[in-house]
Amino acid sequence: MKTTNRAGLHSVKLLIASAVALSALGGSASAAGELNLYNWSNYFAPELLERYEKETGTKVNIDSFASEEDLLAKLQAGGGGYDVIFPGTTTLGVMVEKGMLAKIDVNQMENFKNLLPAFTTIAGDEDRAYSAPYMWGTTGFSYDPEMVPGGALEESWKEMFEPRDELKGKIAMLNEMSDVWNAAAFYTGVSKCTEDPAEAQKILDLLMAQKPHVKLYSNDGTIDRMIAGEVAVHMQWNGASHRVKEKKPNVVYVYPKEGTTFWTDVIAVPKDAPNLEEAKKFVNWMMSPEVAAIASNYTGYSNAVAGSGEFLKEDLRADPAVNTPEEYNDRLRAFENCSPASKDLREKVWTKLKS
Repeated sequence: MKTTNRAGLHSVKLLIASAVALSALGGSASAAGELNLYNWSNYFAPELLERYEKETGTKVNIDSFASEEDLLAKLQAGGGGYDVIFPGTTTLGVMVEKGMLAKIDVNQMENFKNLLPAFTTIAGDEDRAYSAPYMWGTTGFSYDPEMVPGGALEESWKEMFEPRDELKGKIAMLNEMSDVWNAAAFYTGVSKCTEDPAEAQKILDLLMAQKPHVKLYSNDGTIDRMIAGEVAVHMQWNGASHRVKEKKPNVVYVYPKEGTTFWTDVIAVPKDAPNLEEAKKFVNWMMSPEVAAIASNYTGYSNAVAGSGEFLKEDLRADPAVNTPEEYNDRLRAFENCSPASKDLREKVWTKLKS
């Protein structure tokens, strides 16, 4: 991601690291003793980069992508020379199906025992042969009470898709196909894996009716945008909402009652990774409790490693945007591996919306 996505501001250190990565990745292969990461921007703690380099003597470079579509396209084109990537569940399944990932047998790694039971398997990589969990979270929306009528909004996607007159032009959507599609599907009562063109048209009609009232579609700058008051309501990942609260404590994160996407990002290794063995060591290292906690403390998202809780910041544990209240558990909707026909409909709707 170019400036901010899952997390927020792109630090100077990461900008420098990205520049180094671009230079280093220009050749046909990376030198031994280096590790090249490809991740959402500002979604990896600089402290961990320094720590890994200090502990192993391996130089770590990092580059960023703006969306999972960009990540997939880059790897399909054979570009990058990356050793470790951080895709979401949907992209993971595609990469496994297309043979784009190295089989690194995560389930045999020393630190695999540290994973919480719910994360020892995942759709598309049921045996955890190709991926380890990174961060997990939800996609809802945030609003600033000082900028909305009456200071409160319904816990419903209606506030986004049929905004009140006072909020028209003051809402922002993510520029992520699966998140937008899922939210629209939840609101219309359509299965997010529908294969029915008529149901897909229903989703498209909703999105096209909403479009004139959307200030912008963007994964970048979601935190800064809310802090600056550029929009009153923003479709947002929960960790980003948590980081908005560091500057605006009264901002509210909503788990819409019609359904809230529950997602997991993973750590994987491309099949042509120049530094395969080093990449495997890195993946194992990321499953240690203290390392996972440092990642969570930086990104504002939960991790999947048991024992990491004692290292987490108190504000992270106390924020309902991150630590989902029990009463909202039935609103969470997990990933489903939809059919090719369903995915094709989704892509057609997205193309029409963005044209």
